[in-house]
Amino acid sequence: MAQADDSDDGMDEFMEKFKTQKYKNAFTESNWEEEFDKVPMFMKSAPEQIDPMKHPELACIQSIIHDDDRPPEEQAKSLKDEGNEYFKEKNYQKAIVAYTAGLKKNCSDSDLNAILYTNRAATHFHLGNMRSALNDATAAKKLKPDHVKAIIRGAQCCMELRNYTVALQWCDEGLRILPTEKKLQELRATADKQKRAADRDARKAKAKEKKERNERGALLAAIKERGVRLLKPEQPQRQGSDSEDDGADVSAAAIAELHLDGLSTQEATGAQVYLDEQGVLHWPVLFLYPEYRQTDFISAFCENSSFIDHLVVMFGEELPPWDTDRKYYPQNLLLFFEDHEKGHVYEVDLEKSLLSILQHPGCSVKAGTPSFIVLVKESPFCKQFLSGKKVQRLK
Repeated sequence: MAQADDSDDGMDEFMEKFKTQKYKNAFTESNWEEEFDKVPMFMKSAPEQIDPMKHPELACIQSIIHDDDRPPEEQAKSLKDEGNEYFKEKNYQKAIVAYTAGLKKNCSDSDLNAILYTNRAATHFHLGNMRSALNDATAAKKLKPDHVKAIIRGAQCCMELRNYTVALQWCDEGLRILPTEKKLQELRATADKQKRAADRDARKAKAKEKKERNERGALLAAIKERGVRLLKPEQPQRQGSDSEDDGADVSAAAIAELHLDGLSTQEATGAQVYLDEQGVLHWPVLFLYPEYRQTDFISAFCENSSFIDHLVVMFGEELPPWDTDRKYYPQNLLLFFEDHEKGHVYEVDLEKSLLSILQHPGCSVKAGTPSFIVLVKESPFCKQFLSGKKVQRLK
């Protein structure tokens, strides 16, 4: 009792001091929040680096968590709890580090390891690492086949990866374990709906691809039947070639055979030759006016139409603003095309159809677009432009 009295008297004496002198280490109104934040129980968030001098309490707790003398199961559990705290704070990177450290303890508790994998899968999921999350969910399910949380996470990952067939497999597996799990039921319904839509879109895309392939096949057959030559776009010369004739051989092969590559126009409109329902070809055609450095583009020139038909429309009623000399009337115009192989220039009869010109042996279609040069007859520029060139008039 004497000791008890001494203790009580000592406490009374200690408390009496505050009546005459202020406690030196007391919290004030201005610093109480800051002081509370130094106490682990009241901390809003842990510091990035724990300094034992500044935070001795935290350093003590940390040493307890990471005490290697404890059994692996205890260490893994402590790291799991640490990861959970980071997860709650949305500090996902540190949560992954903690869960990974827990797994590295290689404890014999398969349920605990399954939880660590599942929690790490959730963390990867929130970071958008769907493949890693799926791998962890798979590992958790392997350790604990009836772990529904891991199965739900695996199904969610498959949904995000748009692998709806596998997502359905995860859902079905989980529902066999727990048929009343609402989240799995909802996931399965969504996966089934998305799979049906994806399958429908795939069928449509396949049908569209087949239709386009057939149309392009029919188009090439029509071009080949008419004897129109297509020039493939020039390919860069292969390095390491010892033969000087390789380029010529490739060019000759490109002209001899018809390829889809030759049908891609370089015009900004993206217009391409097409075959209509009556089996008639319509070509994108380019007219060049070198005197004024101008061009005209006709997106669909019917192969049976004559050149004069289009020139009358283009220059009949109103001349272009760049024709300042007012001379580009249809009756004044000459039309030419170049032989890309021989360098010859051929004059075109304006009454001829486009098809008849394209069938000429010296005419070839480059980049999917026939091109023609337009000049004014007897003009100084026409004479200058044609000087030195081998000009032939088509019969």
